[in-house]
Amino acid sequence: MPKEPLKQATGPAPFVSPDTLLRAARQETPEGLDIALFGLPFDGGTIGRDGARYGPGQMRQMSFNMRGTNQSTGQSPFETCRIADVGDARVNSFDHEASVDMMADFCRGIADAGAWPLAAGGDHLITLPVLRGTVDPGNPVGLIHFDAHPDTHDVLFGTRLNHATPFRRAVEEGLVDPKRHIIIGIRGTARPTDAAMDWAREVGITLIDIDQYFEMGPRAVIEKAREVVGTGPTYITIDVDALDPKDMPGTGSPEPGGYDMRDTQVMLRGLRGLNIVGGDINEVSPPIDPSGYTALNAVHLMFEVLCLMAENRSQNRA
Repeated sequence: MPKEPLKQATGPAPFVSPDTLLRAARQETPEGLDIALFGLPFDGGTIGRDGARYGPGQMRQMSFNMRGTNQSTGQSPFETCRIADVGDARVNSFDHEASVDMMADFCRGIADAGAWPLAAGGDHLITLPVLRGTVDPGNPVGLIHFDAHPDTHDVLFGTRLNHATPFRRAVEEGLVDPKRHIIIGIRGTARPTDAAMDWAREVGITLIDIDQYFEMGPRAVIEKAREVVGTGPTYITIDVDALDPKDMPGTGSPEPGGYDMRDTQVMLRGLRGLNIVGGDINEVSPPIDPSGYTALNAVHLMFEVLCLMAENRSQNRA
């Protein structure tokens, strides 16, 4: 018999409940869960402004007013799946390659328990250990990737592991199928010859720059995303710098001229019915935005991804 869903935190008022991601129940291990929420408090891969190591903590704080039903779609993930916050992976602040291994081991424990991962970062390098820990090499996932930057560099400042390289590594390691990978929102300044973009095109990644996005509109972009990833297992990664800085000011590499919070919600809701098996929201830097506005928007996007995962998980279980 399936186990009963775990309820969200309750109390006489939201502010007296313990801080957990999306006000989920707290559980020390992923055993028995359908979906594990967790933090990857790491920003050792950041090139410029850091602080994303504090992102999971602030996202928990800004979950204080999260409730359980998506009013736009009617989805209630906590009613259909066993979901809990299982805490944060341990990292080594003095050794970021060791930290990547530690985060991958943590995520591998989630996969071994049969749960699907939904992570709060951390800089965008955190996607690589999530994929390393939860995807079988040679059986790659599709990727719906919201970002102002492709993050497909090979070597940057002499390093192969930083927040500009995770998807180059993921493709090379057989974790992501580049022909089922779409990046939405690329913009900003660039070098006259951009090797990262050239490589992405060569391996078959679909790139939607911000001008194309505004010409197409969010619904057409998502139809393209659905076409690219097809019916296979798919992972969603959201770098908050994909959104315009007016909605996500607290991030290390902001790029003006992006899409807004409302359009991002519309895009995510347009992914219903896809085989979404994991995700992450990353690059929230509380020192840059101590107001918590960035983290507030980030947890709402995390909830949208949770709704997609829970709907898929409950249908697969049935």
